[in-house]
Amino acid sequence: MLSERENYIRNARFQYPEWIPVTISVSNASWDQLRYDLEEVALKYPEFFPYVKKGWRNYDNFDFGNAYTKGVKFKDAWGCIWETSTNGIEGVVTNTPLANWDDFKNYKIPDPEIEADRSIRNWEAERRAIEEYKANNLLTKGWFYHGFLFLKLQYLRGFENLMIDMYTDEPLLNELIEKIVWHYLKIVEKYVEMGVDVMHMPDDLGMQNSLIISPEMFRKWILPSYKKLFKPCKDNNILIEFHSDGYIMEIANDLIEAGVDIINPQDLCNGIDNIARELKGKACIKLDIDRQKIIPFGTRKEIHELIEEEVRKLGSPQGGLEFIAGIYPPTPPENVDALCEALRKFRTYWWE
Repeated sequence: MLSERENYIRNARFQYPEWIPVTISVSNASWDQLRYDLEEVALKYPEFFPYVKKGWRNYDNFDFGNAYTKGVKFKDAWGCIWETSTNGIEGVVTNTPLANWDDFKNYKIPDPEIEADRSIRNWEAERRAIEEYKANNLLTKGWFYHGFLFLKLQYLRGFENLMIDMYTDEPLLNELIEKIVWHYLKIVEKYVEMGVDVMHMPDDLGMQNSLIISPEMFRKWILPSYKKLFKPCKDNNILIEFHSDGYIMEIANDLIEAGVDIINPQDLCNGIDNIARELKGKACIKLDIDRQKIIPFGTRKEIHELIEEEVRKLGSPQGGLEFIAGIYPPTPPENVDALCEALRKFRTYWWE
């Protein structure tokens, strides 16, 4: 039997894995809401929740962390102030550090050697952790906080300002992008030096039914920077995993041509048939399972039917399909159970 790491890499590279990789990521908001009821579900499925033990969490005294704690403002290394109204749900940026371009000349980009977005950077500790993972034949990843370029520009300039910048060819926007890319490239180089298996790069480019900006604007302002950040990974045989919420089918081929190995799209807003047409066999599909309709509100039968349809249409004995499910309120524990049951059943569909 393959290790989790070996199976994951085989799946991503279309080299005949033994099962479909699955990640179930329960938000701390759902843990806070459902507590012991959800814990009982998790204990039934140790393959998806190996970290959950009976009494594993003090629900009444849990630190939700920076940008995730209700009523606590948090200022990150970029000068963005985050606020949330729900414990365990990432907040929103409520200020605009570079609303005025006059402030740009004195703006300080965080030092990637010592500053992570929301904490002090400890590269030596990360290096030791990655070496320990390697020693135990576990998958190693380099990562960015969610919203690493396109969203970062929105946080810093504000959405409306950024749209105007793009459509008026604001020269200072190029300078800001170059500075952000310099910061991120240093981080990529650190992870490349450590020899990670996967580099995870998350941005949100889509809305419910379309891209946020046109494909032409994406190719002009965003894609060239992605290519710069992807190149060190491609040169060192590191898998590139790219996440985006929203509809992104219009630029799927751009991402693949730029070097993305694993694309993480949302299933229903992109359309399962569209994903099959645009991505199947071209890149590994890390499918983000619906969290708007069927998983939170559907029946057990509907949840099973969704997973079976996705495996049948997107899966293959060669690999190239992975699942990730984010669990958020108001998803009830019985629906989490139904999802786990379906994933347990269908993740070895092609082999059984």
